[in-house]
Amino acid sequence: MRVIEGAGRFTQSGEPTHWVEQLWVADLSVGTYSIAAGSTDDQEPHTEDEIYVVTAGRAMFEAGQDRVAIEPGSVLYVAAGEVHRFTDVTEDLATVVLFAPAEGSRSAG
Repeated sequence: MRVIEGAGRFTQSGEPTHWVEQLWVADLSVGTYSIAAGSTDDQEPHTEDEIYVVTAGRAMFEAGQDRVAIEPGSVLYVAAGEVHRFTDVTEDLATVVLFAPAEGSRSAG
């Protein structure tokens, strides 16, 4: 058993977005993705499936042609390779992100 300290807490690094990986094992990784209010999410699609669990803040989430409002308690699934991003971040946003398999474990090529 392992307690994952800090997962889901909003953090800043002086940049508009901040990623902290809290756990990495072969089949799963967990981290916290934070976006300051008013900032732009410039992430690229990942080679792994992912789940976002929103723990703080409010924003819109776009994936493909879909656009939904998100708030604490929202849970989103994004398939590997799908273009997606958070937009219209009106309150500092924090999400627990789960990658399966672990982030970076699949080849991008």
